[in-house]
Formats: sequence, C-alpha cells, structure tokens
Amino acid sequence: MSLRFAASARSTIGVEWELQIIDPATLRPMPCAPEILAELARAHPAHGRIHAEMLRNTLELVSRPRRTVAGCAEDMGIALDMLAPFVEAHGAVLVGSGTHPFVSPASQDVSESERYGVLVDRTQYWGRQMLIFGTHVHVGVEDRAKVLPIGEHLLAHLPHLQSLAAASPFWDGEDTGYADNRAWIFRQLPHAGLPDWPGDWDGLEDLTESMMRAGAIKSFNELRWDVRPSPGFGTIEVRICDASSNLLEVRAIAALTQCLVESASQRLDEGLPLARLPRWFLAENKWRSARYGLDATIVTSPDGEQAPLRRSLSALVTELEPVARRLGCADDLALVEGILTGGAGYERQRRARDDSDLRGVVEQLIGEMRAGCPLP
Repeated sequence: MSLRFAASARSTIGVEWELQIIDPATLRPMPCAPEILAELARAHPAHGRIHAEMLRNTLELVSRPRRTVAGCAEDMGIALDMLAPFVEAHGAVLVGSGTHPFVSPASQDVSESERYGVLVDRTQYWGRQMLIFGTHVHVGVEDRAKVLPIGEHLLAHLPHLQSLAAASPFWDGEDTGYADNRAWIFRQLPHAGLPDWPGDWDGLEDLTESMMRAGAIKSFNELRWDVRPSPGFGTIEVRICDASSNLLEVRAIAALTQCLVESASQRLDEGLPLARLPRWFLAENKWRSARYGLDATIVTSPDGEQAPLRRSLSALVTELEPVARRLGCADDLALVEGILTGGAGYERQRRARDDSDLRGVVEQLIGEMRAGCPLP
C-alpha cells in the first residue's frame, strides 16, 4: 500500500495536551467533556483547538502548526482562556498529570465514539484502565526519507524526554514506585510502546499493509508507538510524555523535542551519523526512566556505556543550545534546567502527598495549572 507523507515545513511544531476535568470539592474527575464541547461549539463554532478524547473526563488542547514553541504556547493559552467560562459553569477545574492519583480507573465513562467503544470491547480489562493523559509533540519533516532515521535518533533520547515529563507516580491510590506509571499502563494496548519499524519508508508501507491484511490494524494510526511517523501531518510524533501540570513544562518538553528533530535533520544533511541504540538497550532505558525518572542511569552507546540521566540531560541541553537559538526556542529549552533543579512532575507530586491520602496531590496540580508553572 502507499502511505502518503504529507508536505510539511521543516521543524514546524504542533502540540497536543490532554487535560482532566476535575471537581474541586471532591477532587475526582467529572464526565462532562461532551457537554462542555457542545456549549463551546455553539459559542465558538470554528475554534478547532479543543477536542474530545477517549474518556468523558478529558479535553485535549491542540495547537496549530507553528514555527516556534512560543506560538504553540500562545495557542494553548488562548484555548485555556476560551475554555475557562464553560469549565467554570460546570463547577469544574482543569488539571494536567499522567494519571489521576487515587480514583479507580475502571469507574470512568468512555466517550460515545465507535472508535473507542471498539477499542474497549477488544481490549477488555486493559481498555478500561486507560485513565491516562499525555502530551504529544509533532515536528515537521520535509523529506519522508529522513523520518525513520530521525525516529531512531529520538528513541536513543527517549529517556530524556520521558523522565523530564514523568508525572504519574500514583495509581488507584497507591504509590507505584515509578516516576512514569502511565507508560506501563499504555503499553497494554495492542501495538503500543517501542516501535518495531523497518529500515526505510517502503518497508514501513509493507509492514502497514501486512498488518492490515492480517486484521491486526485497520489504519496506520492504530500503531500507538512511543515515537511514530504521522503521515497525514507530515511529522514525526513523540508520544511518550505524560501530560504536564502547567504550560511552562509543556514549553520545555516541546522545545527539547523540536531541537532534537532539527539537530538530527541537520546531521543527515551533513552526512553525519545519528544516535542509534540496539532494541535491547532502548527497552532497558525506557524501563529505567519510567522507574527512576531523572535519577535513572541510562545506556548511552551501543557498547553499553552508561551515564546518570540528570547529567546526560543537562549536557544534551547545552549541546542543543545553538539549534534552539536558530529555532527561536532558546528560552523554552532553558526551562529544562529549572525542572532539573526544582523537580519533575512526579517529584513534586510525591512532595505534595499527605500521609493520610492523596488529596494534596490533586490540590497541587490545580494550583500549578492556575499558576502556569511548577510550584514549590
């Protein structure tokens, strides 16, 4: 089959941010997304920036394709302002996190969508556990021949992105011991997790055709990989990141992703090698960063050399600073160091935990959304 890759300007960027609708009194999710979206559509019929998701307690904010991270952040800010009166009218607030810390995941209502109904019917128990929320970043690639090599480069840096965004230590009232428990829940869906792609685009088309012929998938979008091509947008998409609790962290994650893609694209233009690790090491790194977050020690070379992730991430930011200046996101990339110093989402959530329950965690998340930045 032909998998058409849409035209896309190099290193343009788009962001998708999944948010929970929360009752500020009970601190539990509210299944009122369909009502909010219907009211929003009547008032702003052409907004196009706020979408439904799998669960009725979730709204997804989507930026336009932009040249800069700042442009995406502007779109997100406009969407939040647009949503505010409709969310408030339902007595609700918005929260960003990889999971909800204490509600039972199976108790949440699924959206009235044939697509999601089929998914839950097919996946049964695990399909009913998808009380998870992510931040997805798309970066434009001007030549489809570059997409899979850039994807391999991103996979080698997956623990940097994953640990920076990790914000899901709690699940169903328990501290899982993981920084990013969302990653382990999501991989229970078919064809989720680390990609198993071939070496070139023709091979990807053959893989997609064979999986469709075997009835494994109905479309390419059912390949729910941590990093994947997005042919319809002409982008490479990073899907490993937990939903951030505030817009400042979204900017940091988006900038790191955009800079990694542009740096890889530039190296390809210059005939220089890209980072690449064997699948065994990629899987090990994903587990380590999910378990230990920024305190992980990760594999950094095909020979098995290792480095502390915090040190490796700080060095990566320094290396990417010239790229960030060219892309106009130097200030956004610099925010990564602030997260390293002040703590990632999972660290701040654990600090906010009360010995008796996890209500303080949700209150912290509400405060960070309102402030637009991490809170001490």
